[in-house]
Amino acid sequence: MPSSAPTSDADARPAPAPTDRPLNILFITADQWRGECLSTLGHPTVRTPHLDALAAEGVLFARHYANAVPCGPSRASLHTGMYLQNHRSGTNGTPLDARHTNWAKEVGRAGFDPVLFGYTDTARDPREEEPDSPWLLTYEGPLPGIRPVCMMGSWPTPWTDDLKTKGYPVPADIRFAYGEREPGADYEDGAAVPKPLIYPAAEDDTAFLVDRLMDYMDAAEAKATPFVAHLSLLRPHPPFVAPEPWNAMYDPAAVPGFTRAATPEDEGRQHPWLAHQLSRRLFRASANEKKLRRQKAVYYGLMSRVDAEIGRLVEFLKARGLWDNTLIVFTSDHGEQMGDHWLLGKGGYFDASYHIPLIIRDPRVQADATRGRVVRRFTENIDIMPTMLTALGLATPLQCDGKPLNAFLAGAEPARWRDAAHWEFDFRDPADDAAERALDLTLHQCTMNIIRDEKFKYVHFTSLPPLLFDLTRDPGEFINRAGDPDYLATVAAYAQKMLSWRMNHDEQTLTHISLTDDGPVARAAERW
Repeated sequence: MPSSAPTSDADARPAPAPTDRPLNILFITADQWRGECLSTLGHPTVRTPHLDALAAEGVLFARHYANAVPCGPSRASLHTGMYLQNHRSGTNGTPLDARHTNWAKEVGRAGFDPVLFGYTDTARDPREEEPDSPWLLTYEGPLPGIRPVCMMGSWPTPWTDDLKTKGYPVPADIRFAYGEREPGADYEDGAAVPKPLIYPAAEDDTAFLVDRLMDYMDAAEAKATPFVAHLSLLRPHPPFVAPEPWNAMYDPAAVPGFTRAATPEDEGRQHPWLAHQLSRRLFRASANEKKLRRQKAVYYGLMSRVDAEIGRLVEFLKARGLWDNTLIVFTSDHGEQMGDHWLLGKGGYFDASYHIPLIIRDPRVQADATRGRVVRRFTENIDIMPTMLTALGLATPLQCDGKPLNAFLAGAEPARWRDAAHWEFDFRDPADDAAERALDLTLHQCTMNIIRDEKFKYVHFTSLPPLLFDLTRDPGEFINRAGDPDYLATVAAYAQKMLSWRMNHDEQTLTHISLTDDGPVARAAERW
């Protein structure tokens, strides 16, 4: 399996003896990673040996889901532990209300220095910024409370500056550096393999961020300072361009086919929203089968590329004596349709956009009995913040809709746990009223809520017809049973379940407090 070379000979030095140093946290996200794309889960094509090994040393959560898409709303839930209905950052660019805390603020209050390598896609609250603040010009601001050490997003300035110093060509608009390909024909035009990135793997954006993180951890180790670091990798997010040899790792002709109807028009008959989404060029998969297969093959190649860098990180942690006191969390912000239902990107209600991987490796002795465990209860990204805080001995703020996963890591089964996953999609666009005109909606009616358990998925639109999928009989989500007389009782039951779910998770920051003659009285309640 190809991988990047170590950054220096020091990477091979003997590991220090184990110590009783405080727990570190390494929180890793890989952008747009579908949940089934791990070879340890039996994926027929993609190979992820290093993540498989991490799962064997930790716990793999096989039914883990994002709570929103696209990146900004999903990461708002990931970082605050809140459902979209409460944090209300519903689109890329919708400000995240500054009154909400997040994991970085919480660990900062406890004396840690939470640091960022990559991006958080946080649209900053304009009420907290000066009128000339640069963060008012982008949704890609840093999460409040986190210290950017190497911040990269659409504008990968640290990486492209590094490439320039090493003599590599960089496009005038550095946003295009992620997709700079070798000249010539691509696979769909007759090339034997997909065109590679012009930069070698050891110099790509993934390796660059991992190198900077390792530099930081080296410095923290030298100071004997515990760290809480967030590594936010772009890949396998588009552009679907991988460096050699990862561009050719998977044969486009051999990748699995696509879960879809015969034509986009047939697919769109399922629901008005889907028909509208398929009418949008940027979200409709190409009708060119070879191009679509090339994209999927490179998508898998980018996953294996990230996997190799995870392996390099693990080797580094072991070499530095950090493996035995670093809790590792690996997940994604959301999935990718990749041609299924004729869609590209993320959005809507299909599992492909929301089912994502989650692996947690707790190094402490209390987790020894669970190494290699696969949890099949429904977990969500809102659970990540409570899990990291609990691992550090910190309380979970009342705002959090999620619950800590630490009992699963210790081999226990929580007394009460959710029996379904829940997510939301806000498809409003303040800059474009196309959806409102096409679907006869107001701006605030461009929303949907989804509840999904082992047997059924129910999709509730604010002002459009609902959907119900019988997942036992129809795992591909093709047949809407909402109007089927045999399923009317099921539709009613899931509509009630959805309503109860939302009522149970209404924002509750002050609702447990009562002002009395004796002063404030507080009694917090568990959410389940």
